[in-house]
Amino acid sequence: MSTRINLAQALHEAHSAADVIARLSGVKQHDIVLTLGSGWRESAASLGDVVAVLPAAEIPGFSGGWVPGHSGVIQSIRLESGAHALVIGARAHLYEGRGVQAVAHGMRTAAAAGARTAVLTNGAGGIDPTFSVGDAVLISDHLNLTAVSPLIGADFVDLTDLYSERLRSIARQVEPGLQQGIYVQLPGPHFETPAEIRALSILGGQLVGMSTALEAITARSLGMEVLGVSLVTNAAAGLSGPIDHLDVLAEGRAAESKLALTLKRLVDALPLPG
Repeated sequence: MSTRINLAQALHEAHSAADVIARLSGVKQHDIVLTLGSGWRESAASLGDVVAVLPAAEIPGFSGGWVPGHSGVIQSIRLESGAHALVIGARAHLYEGRGVQAVAHGMRTAAAAGARTAVLTNGAGGIDPTFSVGDAVLISDHLNLTAVSPLIGADFVDLTDLYSERLRSIARQVEPGLQQGIYVQLPGPHFETPAEIRALSILGGQLVGMSTALEAITARSLGMEVLGVSLVTNAAAGLSGPIDHLDVLAEGRAAESKLALTLKRLVDALPLPG
């Protein structure tokens, strides 16, 4: 996808991608989209019956290359309720250099495929010392410190309830132990310095990562209700030892079985057509 694109082009490419997904999967409409970040990719298998597994490179606007920790495929899954989930394991990151519209493309495609609910997951550094490595934390709000927006033109979207209080309430009824926190998205790909983490803490940040906020803004602009969940994969810079991406991935793998159960419970509790 070009880094310079107008809204009509962006929506056309999203509808083209949705048409290809419908044709290859045999599913005309998907009711919910889930984007699976680091530590979450094995969760898809627990959600329901896998209808189709599509290599991302076969879908317009998606990249054939992906970041370690992500599956690189798009799946269509039939949930126990009868609703269909579009599971994206090939999210685009801003640091890949393909531009912010490539990051927004997944949510635009999901909306074109019929999704009205978005569940966005990620692996994040824990700034709040009450969060432990391996915890799943609901995102209550975010700080977008990427210096860009995925929206094109005069699209003035209210983000007051971006991370739906209704969906978070449902999630906490299902999993009462879930904590909540404010997520910070930075561009990456480098990890933060200890000084930056201290500054983010002063600003109110409790989790930090390199995804999710731009996708959430896109989803909300398209009328979707958003639920965000972070896996704490490491203590943020300066709060523990050096940060290594391989260690982050290892913590994600260690938490996969627990996360799969948590995500299934959350998705099963969401009000979706069936």
